[in-house]
Amino acid sequence: MFDPARMHTLWDLVEYRARASAGRPMFFEEDGRSVTFDEVRDEAVRAAAGFRGLGIGAGTRVVWQLPTRIETVVASLALARLGAVQTPVLHLHREREVGFILAESAAEFVLVPGVWRGFDYGAMARKLAGDGVRVVSLAGGLPAGDPATVPDPAGEDGEDGGGRIGSSRDGGSSGSSDRGADGRGADGRGADGRGRTAWVYYTSGTTASPKGVEHTDASLIAGGVGLATALGMSADDIGSIAFPYAHVAGPDYVIAMLVSGFPAVVLETFEAGRAAAVYRRRGVTMAGGSTAFYQAFLTESRRYRAQSPGAGRLIPSLRLLSGGGAPLPPELYAEAARELDCAIVHGYGMTECPMIAMGTPYDSDEQLGRTVGRPVAGAEVRIVRADGSAAATGEPGEVTLKGTMLFRRYTDPALTARAFDEDGYFHTGDLGYLRPDGHLVLTGRLKDIIIRKGENISAQEIEDLLRTHPAVGEVAVIGLPDRERGERVCAVVTPAGADGGAGGGTSDGADSGAGDGADGGAGGGPLTLDALTAHLRAAGLMTQKLPEQLEITDELPRGGPLNKVLKTVLRARYAGRGPEAGPAAGGKAAPAAERDAGPAAS
Repeated sequence: MFDPARMHTLWDLVEYRARASAGRPMFFEEDGRSVTFDEVRDEAVRAAAGFRGLGIGAGTRVVWQLPTRIETVVASLALARLGAVQTPVLHLHREREVGFILAESAAEFVLVPGVWRGFDYGAMARKLAGDGVRVVSLAGGLPAGDPATVPDPAGEDGEDGGGRIGSSRDGGSSGSSDRGADGRGADGRGADGRGRTAWVYYTSGTTASPKGVEHTDASLIAGGVGLATALGMSADDIGSIAFPYAHVAGPDYVIAMLVSGFPAVVLETFEAGRAAAVYRRRGVTMAGGSTAFYQAFLTESRRYRAQSPGAGRLIPSLRLLSGGGAPLPPELYAEAARELDCAIVHGYGMTECPMIAMGTPYDSDEQLGRTVGRPVAGAEVRIVRADGSAAATGEPGEVTLKGTMLFRRYTDPALTARAFDEDGYFHTGDLGYLRPDGHLVLTGRLKDIIIRKGENISAQEIEDLLRTHPAVGEVAVIGLPDRERGERVCAVVTPAGADGGAGGGTSDGADSGAGDGADGGAGGGPLTLDALTAHLRAAGLMTQKLPEQLEITDELPRGGPLNKVLKTVLRARYAGRGPEAGPAAGGKAAPAAERDAGPAAS
């Protein structure tokens, strides 16, 4: 009988499931290929031998930037078998993000797909990698070797000793002996004995620079068990992975598969019509990824039924769509649940804790449409007031949490010290409240980030880059509600040299900068969306962070003792204007298909 408490490492789970479900499929690909649980185990051992032949072993720091495909999952399992420290990187990231991660993580190896979808990942990695960093292309397939050469799996006391990640390139990590505010030392083991750092994920922008988040196998296993329990996953299900496997949700979903014994369809890229056809053919029962998935399948279902009256449901076998990473508008929930005729089950997680709360297929429509579910098994959520005291039921405050699925620490000890309180609770920076029925409602964020299609985007990072444009005076970057993306990126700027005015104009045209753009006023040329996004591209900003809406005003609203920009005023002022209808459209930031190649189109 399966006992998750006895599964301390990801490889423990792989071995267990390969024995318990030998001969049963684990993955299906779009072209019809399938592999079984035991075949995945065997392929991973052969790949582990190949990686070992390259010099990768326990504690080796390996960054990988690979597409969502079976071979990528096998590669990550092979690295887990060796006890390497893995840093997955989204395929969307470019020089700015990848360069930071390679330097901060002190990577020793970088695994890339070569040229994929017209972009040369190998060339970028070689350009950014420092001395002693080996770039390995997997374009020709995974390395393979003799399984007999692979040593016994790295145990809880792996060869890396658990030293802090990202401290040096001079032959290993620093082995810092400090202890973070959460009481977790740098000896490779958490205070609860959960084991060494096995994964380092970089947040996608809650601060101007990404934060390195250290996870153990045990913390990811706890998250996967929480997901599987909440959704009632079983061996009778057929799941799907159509989002980037490099997200922390990727290994967590695979863990849920290993825990429950169900197979999944793997899609390298997502397009709703194509995905629905594959799901129909395979009898997929569970799909999702983010709010954008719900909208995509809703739109596709309406198109499908209009073209084929009487065709029935878009995916007849589907029992639920699940996801998180962005707010779920109640009206979208209602429309999608009605049209797709399945449960829409939304949840709440983050890089630091991939599974915090989750709805269940047994919740009411009101609970599913207006909350992010109850805290999952093993997660302890506490809402606190500004003074740190516990809030009452129904009283809003900051969401704090404990749990076995919580990360070990940040790579920066100072960030760890600030993130945990004296009781060991992690402060998420999110605002919300717990209802009498135990469901969690999120109401906002303390930190100024934009969540676009499940990806965190730092407003400060974009503002800092926009300020370097000669035509820009002041700038404020805000997130505006967007049905398809959760939020879209809007840049509000004043022209350089502007004298200031009466507070920024009104929606009837007092804001300057129609389609022709506003005069930069300082020799910088007109302020148009095309001009500013070209400037950001040249600075190395990834496409998914580019503003989709530009608003030009004479003056930014300010207030308070520090005369801070009042972004709440800006959000209220511009929320009703779409990206195409804004007064300073000046062109689009990027083609929609390219701009939206995030978690829902990856």
